[in-house]
Amino acid sequence: MTPGDGPAAYPDRAMTKTSPPSPPSPPRTPQVPLSRAARRNLLLLADGLRTPAEYTGPLLGSSARPWLRRVPYVLAFAAVAALLPVTIQVLNDVYGMTNGVAALLATAQTAPLLLAVTRPLEAWWIVFAAALIGAVALMRAPGTPEESWPWTPPLIVGYLLLMVALGVRERHRTLVAVWLMTGLAGLVFELISSERTDGTPVVLFLVSGAVLLLTGALREQREAQRRLTAQESISEAERGRRTLLEERARIARELHDMVAHHMSVITVQADSAPYRIEGLPEAAREEFAAIAAGARESLGEMRRLLTVLRSDGTDGELAPQPGLSRLQQLVEATVRAGVPAELSLAVDPAVVPQAVDLSAYRITQEALANVVRHAPGAVTRVSVSSIGEDLVVLVVNGPADSPRSPLESTGTGHGLVGMRERVRLTGGTLDTGPLPDGGFRVAARLPMATPATPEDAE
Repeated sequence: MTPGDGPAAYPDRAMTKTSPPSPPSPPRTPQVPLSRAARRNLLLLADGLRTPAEYTGPLLGSSARPWLRRVPYVLAFAAVAALLPVTIQVLNDVYGMTNGVAALLATAQTAPLLLAVTRPLEAWWIVFAAALIGAVALMRAPGTPEESWPWTPPLIVGYLLLMVALGVRERHRTLVAVWLMTGLAGLVFELISSERTDGTPVVLFLVSGAVLLLTGALREQREAQRRLTAQESISEAERGRRTLLEERARIARELHDMVAHHMSVITVQADSAPYRIEGLPEAAREEFAAIAAGARESLGEMRRLLTVLRSDGTDGELAPQPGLSRLQQLVEATVRAGVPAELSLAVDPAVVPQAVDLSAYRITQEALANVVRHAPGAVTRVSVSSIGEDLVVLVVNGPADSPRSPLESTGTGHGLVGMRERVRLTGGTLDTGPLPDGGFRVAARLPMATPATPEDAE
């Protein structure tokens, strides 16, 4: 280091401090010109006026009650039957119109209420156009200037009924556009003849807006309830499907233990055959070696399959699989839980195939668990017998002697789903259902293959 080196030689380096990097500035929202935003909103409102709702069925057409589906038609006919003659009389007597013109205007202003049951937006266009024509005609009518103008009282009543039909059917933008068109028409007539208007445009504008707001809110609430119901149905179906898949995976894991045991026996027998049997030819030794290798490979594939079937966080079961030999312990545990149960086992568990043995135990276990959860204290009888080549499992419980709260509020959630899957696995049948006295019955018939005996071979 030379004498000239150091902070004194480079004062800019000695005095300069490194400042931390400034945080990035948030992205700027692009500014939309006011004229462009107004034009876009006007286009949306215009689209709402010319595009009706996709559903063109009648109002309340999706109701499950037939009489409720007829209510809109009855109300529409009643409104037309009441307003049509009143409108004709008012236009004729109060405003001095001729009978033909009054009848034509009255029909155009009231008859579209029938169309409003299925197509309220199209009905509004007809009524709105007829109202504008009627307002122009009333300006030249010989009636007194003190009468209601530009909207007659019958027209206001029919228009509000039409707003109800619009509110329960059309979209928000359509309702806003209809409301603004109503106010704009009243404003135009107010500017044309301000000395004749008596406030009816303002009244119709405010009241129609309130009706549209109320009916639109009711429609949104109904749509939200419908979507919630549909979502609950989908969730219930998904829960059922997930339960079915979980039960199938559990059964597959249990079957893996059985098959793995048999494959292990095959491997040991094939490997030890050359040492147990003397004088085997070389071809037979190679065949036994191939059998052992194939068994080991199949066993490895099954273990990989079990890894796929096992849920995340589920440890392997180390206890041996239960069977009919443990039914007595299961019934005794049920008795300790407060359910008086008895067992009748009329079959030797040793002659029952392992898959059928396990399925019979699991079906009995789930049936007794359901008794504990749903009918605590009910007398229960468990019967296992053989009819021909079938194993019959019967679990019957009567009604509880006295009302009691369930001793177990949670379960596996599999229930009858697991029973059906196990019966389907063995090719059997399952019959479940309530009894006339208030109890419940579970009957499973499981085919079992009878082992071949020397007598049968002879």
